[in-house]
Amino acid sequence: MKKRFKALAVMLAFLMALSLSLTACGTQGNGSGDSQEGAAEYIIRLGHSDTEDNLINISLQHYADYVNEQTGGRVIVRIYPNEELGDNTDMAQQLVTGELDAMMMPQGVEATYAPKMATLGLPFLFTSYEQAWAVVDNEEIAEGLTAELSNYNLVQLAFWENGMRQITNSVREVKGPEDVAGLKMRIPEDDMTASIFKELGASTTKFAWSKTYDALAQGTFDGQENPIANIYANKINEVNQYMTITNHKYESKNLVFSGSTWKKLPQDIKDVLLEGAKKFGQEHREAVAADEDDQLAKLKEAGMTVNETPDIEAFKKATRDVYTNFEMQNEWTAELVAKIREAAAQVE
Repeated sequence: MKKRFKALAVMLAFLMALSLSLTACGTQGNGSGDSQEGAAEYIIRLGHSDTEDNLINISLQHYADYVNEQTGGRVIVRIYPNEELGDNTDMAQQLVTGELDAMMMPQGVEATYAPKMATLGLPFLFTSYEQAWAVVDNEEIAEGLTAELSNYNLVQLAFWENGMRQITNSVREVKGPEDVAGLKMRIPEDDMTASIFKELGASTTKFAWSKTYDALAQGTFDGQENPIANIYANKINEVNQYMTITNHKYESKNLVFSGSTWKKLPQDIKDVLLEGAKKFGQEHREAVAADEDDQLAKLKEAGMTVNETPDIEAFKKATRDVYTNFEMQNEWTAELVAKIREAAAQVE
């Protein structure tokens, strides 16, 4: 009996030591069962809120393959889609504390840590993707937008895409601002979006994207707003009959690392991660813009009623106080908006 207890104690001690060893490795564990992961020096856990068939997840898979190949198998980027690790606010906090390595962070959530990021979401600031890209690719402007991230243990590698946002609902066709008034709208964790829809007279609730389809189906919300790529990937047409192409707001979604992870990586690996982030961020933004017409056509074929000619001037007039209020809250607004408009004006 004593021998059995001794053997059991030895086994328990071994298992505890093994568990502590794996925990201490942090980004170097192997959780997928893939034999390649056993040989990797670093495993980077990257979370995002979109579905597996969303364009952003596809480009992230390309990014992961690129990083693995360029590092000779030393690095595995393990992707967790569809809010598997928490919603965007939860994941952002995990980056701050170092519990998560990286995520695709929407600019509204990012603005919690770098308030100037919210400026990109001012209503009707851009008339095309090319204008928005000219701004975020401007090194001086980009550095100014993201400068405060370092105060929160955050490092942005590249601007990726989310898209120009549109309105959907199950109640009525939206032709002008008056048709938005009174709608119960799901919105993301984004104060700028909340400000826009407050001016339009909607009732808004910030709510996790992964749960939005069910909430729309159950009637918790009348509608939501998102880029066409997300509306298509999440089959919002099944629960919202009407969509209006407003392009009321631009939103980037950006590859952000926890500083805790970033500072532990060798410089050669950082270089690969950074170069790949820019390369596949470009791939993703081009795919989002290029696929919109096809996705919109498929949504129409599936029975969605799409209004492509709403009264945009009326929407602009209804939301102009968003600029006034934002400038009152942030003294740097006027100067930054002027720089953004100057950069955007360089695009035809």
